[in-house]
Amino acid sequence: MKILIADDHDLLRDTLVAFVEASGETTTVAVSDLDGAINALDVHGGFDLVLLDYNMPGMQGLDGLTRAMAHVSAPRVALMSGEAPRDVVHRAMGLGAAGFVPKTLPAKSLVNAVRFMAAGEQFVPAELLNDAGEDRAAHPIAQKLTKREMQVLKGLAEGKANKQIARDLNLSEPTIKLHVKNLYRKIGAANRTQAALIAREAALF
Repeated sequence: MKILIADDHDLLRDTLVAFVEASGETTTVAVSDLDGAINALDVHGGFDLVLLDYNMPGMQGLDGLTRAMAHVSAPRVALMSGEAPRDVVHRAMGLGAAGFVPKTLPAKSLVNAVRFMAAGEQFVPAELLNDAGEDRAAHPIAQKLTKREMQVLKGLAEGKANKQIARDLNLSEPTIKLHVKNLYRKIGAANRTQAALIAREAALF
């Protein structure tokens, strides 16, 4: 297994390399910024996983993630950070990141997360996912809707027709139409487009 680790904190980077290489099954290349990571991808290639510090020089938010993911030698790219807003984590995953690794993870858990992602899986700590779900559920719009109405609204936000939503939820089309009518009334939407815009602006999905 071949891992590229990019972090501008020397001590943390060296410690992480030591943890990852301790099993004897992994080789690492370590750099201190995004430009160094891109150069390492050019020179070495063939990495199973690229691990980028979200706050290191050159990253510019998620732009660094997408830049690394576009490289032919980086099929799997993950972020790590001491602190990152949950919305950043979810946006990163939506872009196709292999995962998000908090620097506060115990060494054993961190190494397991790296192996997990290098093997082709996605890793995000459960508490981040759960907290994000609680944030969405706490939104005033979400509190107005039933669980089924939220599922239907998600379908509308994704641009799906009633027939497709009915198929996804294993319900009849007339039932979906009724849910749509009810959620329009509850969130103050006049049509499907407006309902979708309301859902997106509220970051419900």
